[in-house]
Amino acid sequence: MTTHLDIVVKGKVHGVFYRAATKAVADQLGVKGWVKNNADGDVSIAAEGDKIALEMFLDWCHEGPEHARVTSIESHEGELKNYRNFDVVK
Repeated sequence: MTTHLDIVVKGKVHGVFYRAATKAVADQLGVKGWVKNNADGDVSIAAEGDKIALEMFLDWCHEGPEHARVTSIESHEGELKNYRNFDVVK
Protein backbone atom coordinates (compact mmCIF):
# COMPACT_ATOMS: atom_id res chain seq x y z
CA MET A 1 0.00 0.00 0.00
CA THR A 2 1.36 3.41 -0.98
CA THR A 3 1.54 6.15 1.63
CA HIS A 4 2.18 9.92 1.28
CA LEU A 5 4.37 11.75 3.80
CA ASP A 6 4.94 15.49 4.10
CA ILE A 7 8.34 15.98 5.75
CA VAL A 8 10.16 19.09 7.02
CA VAL A 9 13.86 18.71 7.87
CA LYS A 10 15.44 21.30 10.19
CA GLY A 11 19.08 22.03 10.93
CA LYS A 12 22.11 22.71 8.73
CA VAL A 13 20.55 21.34 5.56
CA HIS A 14 21.27 24.05 2.97
CA GLY A 15 24.57 24.08 1.07
CA VAL A 16 25.39 20.46 1.97
CA PHE A 17 23.86 18.71 -1.10
CA TYR A 18 20.87 17.61 0.97
CA ARG A 19 18.45 17.82 -1.99
CA ALA A 20 20.69 15.92 -4.42
CA ALA A 21 21.45 13.22 -1.86
CA THR A 22 17.75 12.94 -0.98
CA LYS A 23 16.92 12.34 -4.64
CA ALA A 24 19.60 9.65 -4.92
CA VAL A 25 18.28 7.82 -1.85
CA ALA A 26 14.65 8.18 -2.99
CA ASP A 27 15.54 6.77 -6.41
CA GLN A 28 17.34 3.80 -4.78
CA LEU A 29 14.34 3.06 -2.55
CA GLY A 30 11.68 3.62 -5.23
CA VAL A 31 10.23 6.62 -3.36
CA LYS A 32 8.42 9.19 -5.52
CA GLY A 33 7.80 12.90 -4.85
CA TRP A 34 9.99 15.99 -4.53
CA VAL A 35 12.44 17.88 -2.31
CA LYS A 36 13.05 21.64 -2.06
CA ASN A 37 14.85 24.24 0.04
CA ASN A 38 12.66 26.61 2.02
CA ALA A 39 13.50 30.29 2.52
CA ASP A 40 13.63 29.73 6.30
CA GLY A 41 16.55 27.29 6.00
CA ASP A 42 14.52 24.09 6.26
CA VAL A 43 14.05 21.44 3.56
CA SER A 44 10.55 20.26 2.57
CA ILE A 45 9.93 16.81 1.13
CA ALA A 46 6.84 15.13 -0.28
CA ALA A 47 7.42 11.37 -0.40
CA GLU A 48 5.28 8.48 -1.56
CA GLY A 49 6.08 4.80 -1.37
CA ASP A 50 5.38 1.61 0.50
CA LYS A 51 5.69 1.56 4.28
CA ILE A 52 9.10 -0.16 4.43
CA ALA A 53 10.66 2.15 1.81
CA LEU A 54 9.31 5.24 3.59
CA GLU A 55 10.64 4.02 6.96
CA MET A 56 14.13 3.59 5.45
CA PHE A 57 13.80 6.98 3.70
CA LEU A 58 12.83 8.73 6.95
CA ASP A 59 15.72 7.05 8.77
CA TRP A 60 18.08 8.45 6.13
CA CYS A 61 16.47 11.93 6.35
CA HIS A 62 17.39 12.04 10.06
CA GLU A 63 21.07 11.66 9.06
CA GLY A 64 21.25 13.34 5.65
CA PRO A 65 24.45 13.65 3.62
CA GLU A 66 27.89 13.82 5.22
CA HIS A 67 28.01 17.57 6.04
CA ALA A 68 24.38 18.00 7.08
CA ARG A 69 23.46 18.49 10.73
CA VAL A 70 19.81 17.54 11.13
CA THR A 71 18.32 18.85 14.38
CA SER A 72 14.74 17.66 13.92
CA ILE A 73 12.23 16.25 11.46
CA GLU A 74 8.48 16.72 11.30
CA SER A 75 6.46 14.28 9.24
CA HIS A 76 2.80 13.52 8.79
CA GLU A 77 0.69 11.53 6.38
CA GLY A 78 -1.07 13.39 3.61
CA GLU A 79 -3.20 12.82 0.55
CA LEU A 80 -1.72 10.64 -2.21
CA LYS A 81 -0.60 12.60 -5.27
CA ASN A 82 0.65 9.59 -7.29
CA TYR A 83 3.98 11.15 -8.30
CA ARG A 84 5.74 9.46 -11.23
CA ASN A 85 9.31 10.11 -10.08
CA PHE A 86 11.35 12.04 -7.50
CA ASP A 87 12.32 15.61 -8.40
CA VAL A 88 14.56 18.31 -6.96
CA VAL A 89 12.51 21.53 -6.97
CA LYS A 90 14.55 24.71 -7.42
